[in-house]
Amino acid sequence: MVRRLAGHIVRRAGCTVREANQGAAALEVSEQHRGHLHLLVTDLVMPGMNGKELAGRLRQQRPGLPVLYVSGYAAETEFRPGELEANSSFMQKPFVPALLLSRVRQLLDQAHDGNSTQSDEADCSACAHAASVP
Repeated sequence: MVRRLAGHIVRRAGCTVREANQGAAALEVSEQHRGHLHLLVTDLVMPGMNGKELAGRLRQQRPGLPVLYVSGYAAETEFRPGELEANSSFMQKPFVPALLLSRVRQLLDQAHDGNSTQSDEADCSACAHAASVP
């Protein structure tokens, strides 16, 4: 339910969202999508593969992919200083739509600033989202 709601919020902001209900499915979505993925939004706790592992594997295929980690589990939210990768952010669940959109925009803007060859029109053309099914 959270995955669908987050996808809906980001879609309404003009993004194309490719959803997956777990890490392995998100890897398949990425593999099948030949275009640029501008952002991964992933839950830290998912069946089969956690969000950190998913982000690491996707970044092997798509270096520099920005990642927004989300979690509703307090124990999973403790990133130690320096542990959160560049082009990454964390957001605690539950969250309000404005915060989600703010974090998405922040990560897309950071990625755009670091990549002058990317057009402004492509800022939010594709977001992959993986989260556990409630």
